Amino acid sequence: MPHDTPLISTIVGGLVFAFAFGMLALRLRLPPLVGYLCAGILVGPFTPGFHADTALAPELAELGVILLMFGVGQHFSIKDLMAVKAIAVPGALVQIAVATILGMGLSRFLGWPLGEGLVFGLALSVASTVVLLRALEEHGWLETEDGKIAVGWLVVEDLVMVLTLVLLPAVAGALGGSQAAPTLGQLGWTLALTVGKVAAFVALMLVVGRRFIPWMLERIVHTGNRELFRLGVLATALGVAYGATQLFNISFALGAFFAGMVMAESPFSHRAAEESLPLREAFAVLFFVSVGMLLDPQVLLDDTLILLTTVLIIVLGKSLAAYGIVRLFRRSHATSMRIAASLSQIGEFSFILAGLGMSLGLLSPRGQALILAGAIVSILLNPMMFALAERYRPAAPVAE
Repeated sequence: MPHDTPLISTIVGGLVFAFAFGMLALRLRLPPLVGYLCAGILVGPFTPGFHADTALAPELAELGVILLMFGVGQHFSIKDLMAVKAIAVPGALVQIAVATILGMGLSRFLGWPLGEGLVFGLALSVASTVVLLRALEEHGWLETEDGKIAVGWLVVEDLVMVLTLVLLPAVAGALGGSQAAPTLGQLGWTLALTVGKVAAFVALMLVVGRRFIPWMLERIVHTGNRELFRLGVLATALGVAYGATQLFNISFALGAFFAGMVMAESPFSHRAAEESLPLREAFAVLFFVSVGMLLDPQVLLDDTLILLTTVLIIVLGKSLAAYGIVRLFRRSHATSMRIAASLSQIGEFSFILAGLGMSLGLLSPRGQALILAGAIVSILLNPMMFALAERYRPAAPVAE
């Protein structure tokens, strides 16, 4: 029997340490995710002792993102998405612009080139899918109007990041990266191709997927085999997400979200959500562990003031921008606070963008370290932001 089993070691080590530190966090009256992040730091490559596989952990965490977005899609119909587009689309775009400008301002102060500042600012602008959805579920906001606005906002942010990840290599040379600068025609073709792929995927899911997936689910239910039903749900979530990435260059999260939305057309969608819940929770924990593994604690000592400024941009800059935008749409103070709290962190797309920036020669190791550390600190502070927003929840009417 081979004993060099990085996959098993990573899953077992991540879950065991997450459980231990999650329990400790609860005893200290802290959210469990604080314990999960600390567990990740402990099993990461920058601390002594047991080390999980830094390549496998993010891939396992991506499964959690897929299953989480699939579950959200099942509770979020196309009608709901269209109902919040008037606030989610302009809101997300303006908030991304504000956060990017703030990040570029900090990079300008540090003397970084334009390309690095742009990547740094964009990485600070997009919220974490897992953190946002977990928080909305814990506070019972996911299926409220405020929760639907937050999810719609998140979908728009993800779409913008999909376009960014496709376009960035094409413009890296013009921004000072290691690749040659494209012509205007090449840039226009890349943009048109990306938009076309996204539109083709959405059309495929709306025309074919919303008929085939509910029909398939109904056929499986009629077999009376619960195991096959569970397998069909997981195969749909993972298969559509993987296919969307391979064929249309769309993120796993967005692919799974649309798969969940079309599965919502089936009367068995709630049962499907329940069947996927255990795996969804387990892999979501591995997501937080994988995030903790990325942090080099030395960054907290070497760049304390710059890191503090980065965190302020994420937690306060983004939140204030979101709050102001929602208020401009004549929404209540409580709604504005909830949306602001939902977006006051960064996560998986930020890590992907930072990695791409590094590979293109646009982002320095220092910039990547600040993004990673800023993400972890903002995730740790996110429960506090939700607690602040919770104080403005309207009081329940008193029964007479």
